[in-house]
Parts: sequence; C-alpha cells; structure tokens
Amino acid sequence: MIIAPFFYIFSLILLPPSKNNTNVPKVIVQPTIAPEPPVTKDTKFIYLTFDDGPLIGTSNCIDICLNQKIQATFFEVGLHQAGGPKAKALYNRILQNPDLFVITNHSYTHANGKYKDFYHHPDAAFLDFEKAQHSLNITNNIIRLPGNSAWNTTVLKKSSGLVKPVVQRLDSAGYNVMGWDVEWGFNKQGKPLESAEKLAQMIDSTFAHNHTMTKSHLVVLMHDHMFRTSVDSAKLATMIGLLKKNPNYQLRKITQYPGLKNGGR
Repeated sequence: MIIAPFFYIFSLILLPPSKNNTNVPKVIVQPTIAPEPPVTKDTKFIYLTFDDGPLIGTSNCIDICLNQKIQATFFEVGLHQAGGPKAKALYNRILQNPDLFVITNHSYTHANGKYKDFYHHPDAAFLDFEKAQHSLNITNNIIRLPGNSAWNTTVLKKSSGLVKPVVQRLDSAGYNVMGWDVEWGFNKQGKPLESAEKLAQMIDSTFAHNHTMTKSHLVVLMHDHMFRTSVDSAKLATMIGLLKKNPNYQLRKITQYPGLKNGGR
C-alpha cells in the first residue's frame, strides 16, 4: 500500500496548474446514461474510487468519467474541500452529476499525515470523521480510513489492531467502513506506477482468483492527484476503456456495494 505524505497531498491544492494540466473547473452537460445490461451469473461489479480530493487532478477524473459515462465514487477530504473557491467548484461538479457520482467521507484532516497518532486517539479520530460528514454535507454513511484498508459492513469485518477502536466507534454510529481490493499505486512524484494495461490485468486476475472481499465485487483505489497531467489522465481513460470492453463488467458507485448498513443510506 502506497500512502502519500499529507504535506505533499495538501500542496497539490495550492500549486498552480502545470502546462500539461487541464484541471480547470467547467460546466459539463449532464450525460445521458445508458441502461445497465441485465445481471447474469457471470456479471462482475467494479467500484472505481478516487481518494483525497478535491485536488489538482480531480477535474480530469471527473471529465474522463463523464466522457466515458461511467459511475465512480469520490472519497473527499473536508480540509481539501475548504481549500478555496477552486476546490469548492470541483466538489460542486461532482455533486452536479448524481447519476454518475457519489461523494463519501475520507475524514476532515486525513490524519495530517500522522496515522499512528490519529488512530491512537479514537475519540478524536471519530470527531474528525463527523466533522467531514457535516462540512461535506454527505448524506450516505460510507467512510474510508486514511491510509488503511479496513472493512466494516453488515457482513464484512476486517481491521487491524491499530484502527479497530476507531472502526468500532464508527460502527456503533451506523457507519460503513470501506477498504479496497486493488490499488493503482503511485511513485514519489505522484504518478501512476502501473500502466493502464497492467491495472486492467490486475483486476482480471483478482476476479479470476476470487481475491475480493465480496465475491464478484471489486473495489479499486486510486488518488485524484495521480491524474493531474494530460499524459497520466490518458492512462485512466485507457484503463476504463479496457474494463468497458469486457461485457461481464459493470461499473457502479460504492453506495451500491452489497451488505451496507441501511443500504448505504
């Protein structure tokens, strides 16, 4: 698992766009969504999730998903959304497309990059998630922990000793905690490690070996900042195109994941 230092992620909000960056908030006409094909015994469900936004790169993720007309989930950080008008505009672009996108809770501070200290204080960590829930106006009950792939739904229970006290607090308050099955990693420069083709192969292999938390359901973790340049965002578009070629794959929002408490609300 690759975790970017918090100061690096937060700096991406403040840095001016590079010459290659196309991350300019814009209004896009709501796409016409094609009806989903019927579900069969061979159908596999994929949940594309983007973490840590809104950041430089978020706009490219939105554009690509809109152009491809696919559903996706944005696990947002409250502090990043409060970063200024550009960040709020990106946040609003996601909200403006509810048929395709959903915003979910990825904490308020992202632990300020101090993960052990964050999880060693479960009461304060719980309040951090609550602050994000209210500041982001989130209406679902789905959370992802910063820097940790824990799971807690009606049927899935998986967490390390470090985060278990926080997960238990979130569980008692009615939240679902969602991890991931496949991660598209990034290097020290924040660029994607694997090629689009390699990532698609990893997804195929994970399904083939039944290495997902829920059979026939696979959650992909990505980070918005990975796709801040046109070269890297093209990799995201290519990867999605490869998944769409498989007639058995359906891309969905995380609120449609099975076994969520209160149906994900």
